[in-house]
Amino acid sequence: STLMMGAAYRATNQFLNHYANTHSLMHFSAKISTKTYNWVHDRMLEFVNADPEEYTCFFTGSGSTAGINRLARAFTNFQSNKDVVLISIMEHHSNDLPHRKHSNNVIHIPVDTHESKLGSIDLNLLEEYLIRYKNKVNYVSITGISNVTGIINPINKVAELAHKYGAYIMVDAAQMAAHVPIKMVNKENPNENIDALVFSGHKTYAPGSPGVVIVKKSIMSSMEPLEVGGGMVDRVYPDSYFITDKFPDREEAGTPNILGAITLGSAIEILDNIGMENILKEDMDLTNYALNKMNQIEDLVIYGNSDQTTCPRAGTISFNLKGFNHGLVAAILNDYFNIAVRNECFCAHPYVEKMLETTHMDLIEKNRFSKEQSFWNIEPWMGMVRLSFGIYNTENDVDCFINAIKYIIKNHNLLKSKYSINKYGDYVHNEFQFSCHDYFTLSEIAKKEAMNL
Repeated sequence: STLMMGAAYRATNQFLNHYANTHSLMHFSAKISTKTYNWVHDRMLEFVNADPEEYTCFFTGSGSTAGINRLARAFTNFQSNKDVVLISIMEHHSNDLPHRKHSNNVIHIPVDTHESKLGSIDLNLLEEYLIRYKNKVNYVSITGISNVTGIINPINKVAELAHKYGAYIMVDAAQMAAHVPIKMVNKENPNENIDALVFSGHKTYAPGSPGVVIVKKSIMSSMEPLEVGGGMVDRVYPDSYFITDKFPDREEAGTPNILGAITLGSAIEILDNIGMENILKEDMDLTNYALNKMNQIEDLVIYGNSDQTTCPRAGTISFNLKGFNHGLVAAILNDYFNIAVRNECFCAHPYVEKMLETTHMDLIEKNRFSKEQSFWNIEPWMGMVRLSFGIYNTENDVDCFINAIKYIIKNHNLLKSKYSINKYGDYVHNEFQFSCHDYFTLSEIAKKEAMNL
């Protein structure tokens, strides 16, 4: 999740002066709210280069997850005679489990293995699977960028292959949207067009925003919307109702997350004005700068192919320090250096475990997951540390991180002695304790505000 974009926050606060529910134009605030909410939908289509005549945009809750679940149902219904779904091993659980739930046969495709390291999706291998299951593949669903390694997949080339064999293409762009220019429609080569794409506001500098689904109208028109209620019908009678043909209304039952959508629209407008090509260049430069620095540290292991020429990355690097648990490294970086990182498996267990074979094969073979014991207790080594970049990060941030890693390695015995593991498997400092109460307590803030009324 990214930090809030200041400009988007300020724009949203200005909108609050005019807040009202949408789908009404009979008073001034309603006009502003409805017109702006509609504009945000159009802006999302423009952001990913999707033709508004062919595609629709609608918003969902729970980030990208709700959108992918919705699409998995829609694709399964749209081509019910085809029951095979191809996804890559590098997928986030949100682009894996929905397909398992709604499709009969989900197959994980291994990814490219340049230098015996996991890289981007292997197009040759993908084609082999498409040929093997010819006329049975409903759709291919892949991530635009791995949320574990930052490795970029060639989504339009994947689309071309999928369409060649009569399959559709869905893209999980949750990690991609804030880092890479997206082109859903290629007028010069329509076979490269993306049929459906999902991303999330919480990764595009707009916390609290909804998930975004952009999909061909023809696919969504083939079945009744999953959720029904106000706003998605033309007429309701005591014994029947008629769903509207109008998009996105038919997919957005109830009162929408208007404020979140406004924040998202503001952030996307600013990103697009900066230029996603410019953002990608700076992002890749910073990622490459970090990779070069990290590769110089002997006790640091980077996961996934780190050759930016054959396997470009943006925004994310996962690693481990030899002799350190990933949770301990994350705790030390936070407690001693105020560097916030994620650790464990990042909701991509199969991918992480596959990469850990390069460093933890003996443990993988020795230990097997037991449902009778907690995950961290039976497999404490199962995980990595993830470094993530946003548009606000600089080379100076990378230098601070590198200095912190060198300090941890140099003082490993001292630092290890400072921590214990609690019953949840978290590393806690023996002397220092952080209290949320000292920094933010919602109940107290609300009480103070109430006293000032």
